[in-house]
Amino acid sequence: MELKTKYQYTYFIYPFAIKETKYTRYLLKLLKDENCKLKIFRKDKDLDIYTYFTHRVRNYMFNTFNWNKTKLSKFEELPLDTRSAILAKNHCTIFEYTIKNDIQGKTEEKNGIFFKIPKIEIICFNTGICFLCIKTNIEDSYRFADILNFNYKFRDINQEFANLNNYDNIKVQTDCFEDVKNFRNFIEDLTGPNTESIKLEIDTERFLTYSYVCVDQENWNNNNEFENISSTYIKFLNILPNDNNVNYDKENIRVISKWKYAKLGITKQGITLFSSSYEMNNYTVLPKEFEEQYLYTYIMAIYTKIYLRKINLEFRQGTNINKTRNEFIKFTKELWINEVTLDDTGSLFYQYLKDVLELKTTYYDTKNKYDILYKEMNIEKSAKNNMAIVLLLLTALILNIINIWFLPK
Repeated sequence: MELKTKYQYTYFIYPFAIKETKYTRYLLKLLKDENCKLKIFRKDKDLDIYTYFTHRVRNYMFNTFNWNKTKLSKFEELPLDTRSAILAKNHCTIFEYTIKNDIQGKTEEKNGIFFKIPKIEIICFNTGICFLCIKTNIEDSYRFADILNFNYKFRDINQEFANLNNYDNIKVQTDCFEDVKNFRNFIEDLTGPNTESIKLEIDTERFLTYSYVCVDQENWNNNNEFENISSTYIKFLNILPNDNNVNYDKENIRVISKWKYAKLGITKQGITLFSSSYEMNNYTVLPKEFEEQYLYTYIMAIYTKIYLRKINLEFRQGTNINKTRNEFIKFTKELWINEVTLDDTGSLFYQYLKDVLELKTTYYDTKNKYDILYKEMNIEKSAKNNMAIVLLLLTALILNIINIWFLPK
């Protein structure tokens, strides 16, 4: 029996970096873009996000929860350059991007995989580390095989040598992108040059994949066990095409199976949530939680990974050591030692993210560099102090000798 889907979406996440000195200017660019709108979080419409994250994370990532109508109204009356300067002081600013003229433009080919882009977000941290999050939906297909092939092919669509006119029969659903080159130009226009990204070892040619699928209950229910479709699930988890047979390393994979008919998988390549419509919660509540709370948790983990690389690089370069030390201490106090969420599943999810992404290893490697530099600076400071004391003593000795020499006898 061919595996069918009831509902699905995939976010393709593109991390990128802006030079810190140009961050305010980048926010101004987004504010000037008529397709770009600042995302405002409110308790009445975003209560699940508000209650899921701890207050420290809310203040760090969703500062606009603290904005009332008066503050928002005053903000919108300010000149754009003033707004960008204010936003640059926040740890995180999130924008919603709307593609103009979302008109269907399907071709006559029957073997293409057609999709639309219903949502785009740009998540910006004031360290210059940002994320372009593109939500996609496959259209006119309920074949799980199409999702496997689409995720596998689309995540590399930003590669330089991708076919410009026809990327393996994947056709963009909007009239904004006639071909792959046009789409890559769109990404480059939003994210800018990749110079800073390369410095931080960010892969600029492959998207991170964040994918949700709810399969038809006929494939997974009380009578049809998960084992019958487990091999297909492994392809989904590892972002592989339908015709691929895979050997995978279980050490780099974590799966949360707290639900009877849903599995949340974590790998270095991305996140997948695989569920069955046998339970209504899997196509009503769970997709929204995965698209909001869990997505932002994942962004926070990836941000931590890249930020620690940035601090590590600055320690190695040895420039602005005092500034870097203060930033690292501040990061440790504000994020590293604090809980991201008190939600049981969310806490487990974040712990697995830290394991798979090796965040602890990266953090302690950075901390070791910090400790070495701190000791070196203290030794250097002590040496300077000791030299100053020696000079003072020598000066005093010389003055005493002079005084004794010239004293009347």
